[in-house]
Amino acid sequence: MTQPISDAGSTLPRRQLGRYLLEWRTRAGYTQAKAAQLLEMGATSLARLEKGENSRIKTRDIQAVCDLYGLPEDLAAALVGLAKQANVKNWWHQYGDLIPKDFDVYVGLEAAATKIVTYQPDLVPGLLQIADYDRSLVSQIWPDDSPEEWQRRVQLKMQRQKIVTRKTQPVMLDVVVGEAALHRVVDNRTIMATQLRHLADRSAQDNVEVRVLRSAAGFPGGISMPPFVVLQYGESAPGEPVEPPVVFLEGIVGNMYIEDADDVASFLRSYDRLRGAALDSSSSRQLFRQLAREHESGH
Repeated sequence: MTQPISDAGSTLPRRQLGRYLLEWRTRAGYTQAKAAQLLEMGATSLARLEKGENSRIKTRDIQAVCDLYGLPEDLAAALVGLAKQANVKNWWHQYGDLIPKDFDVYVGLEAAATKIVTYQPDLVPGLLQIADYDRSLVSQIWPDDSPEEWQRRVQLKMQRQKIVTRKTQPVMLDVVVGEAALHRVVDNRTIMATQLRHLADRSAQDNVEVRVLRSAAGFPGGISMPPFVVLQYGESAPGEPVEPPVVFLEGIVGNMYIEDADDVASFLRSYDRLRGAALDSSSSRQLFRQLAREHESGH
């Protein structure tokens, strides 16, 4: 017997569920009214479901929607898993727990964002990685996969990056990267030189700002911050966000998604401290090119 799931507000898992249901309804060619009729539910209920606003969700309803739209079994299982998530503002998504391990919750959140703020102390951020840099990392994360599977993963990363380069409403990208990321060699120095020049070029875009936190800057705020991403979704009216901002913390066995307003504000204050202690954009761009030359020369 399926149980209704209570919800006091629009939680992150439910919003992601709604995005997928809207996307697949559109793919299937149904209007909202027609889909609601076939599912024997009110059009208002389906609309709220697609916005992540339903106060009660039954797993059998989600399964019926997935059947109607023709979702693959693994994706349908993932959407049912999203519907089952607890009503929490800080959501720990453990790989393989309710939601299949290969289902990537983060990508959909990233694609919907209007501004992305990120701090990466040791790695070049994913949205700014070149294919060879990413390929080297992928082959080490999934050493048992085939080269074809590595390439598929790299292509997905390159596809994600289009939100930065698209001509219509590209995402605003505000990045602080630790100096260590510029020296730590991924695969070989030739790749690093190309990667650093890519950072210099991308950081010249109007919608991209990249600043380097030099090692000499120490620990702004007195603590060592982990890598984090803050996803923001714009405002429908002054001071009214379209969706609550989300902090993303990536882990080895699972990911943390933080929506609590005070916690998000704390991360943003930490980011401001990091950003304030970092080099400005122009100086960072000069450093990228200088270190690219040093990587090429082997020094």
